[in-house]
Amino acid sequence: MEEKDLKLIEQYSPLDDELRLYVAEHKRFEEILEEFNRRAYLSPEDEMEQKKIKKLKLKGRDKIEQILSKYRNKESEK
Repeated sequence: MEEKDLKLIEQYSPLDDELRLYVAEHKRFEEILEEFNRRAYLSPEDEMEQKKIKKLKLKGRDKIEQILSKYRNKESEK
């Protein structure tokens, strides 16, 4: 994530429950994927779970971007 996005998240997370939820979920998915990456071998079930988590993480990232876009517009109007 870009530095300005991180600043927006830091600024607006306390005020925006939806943003805070998606950011926390994104971090949780990232931790799960890191755990998969540390494994030497993934079973077919693990591979399917990994793909599912990646899709959910991407979906959440898109939602975060959508929310941040609203705040970027708000910031540019100042």
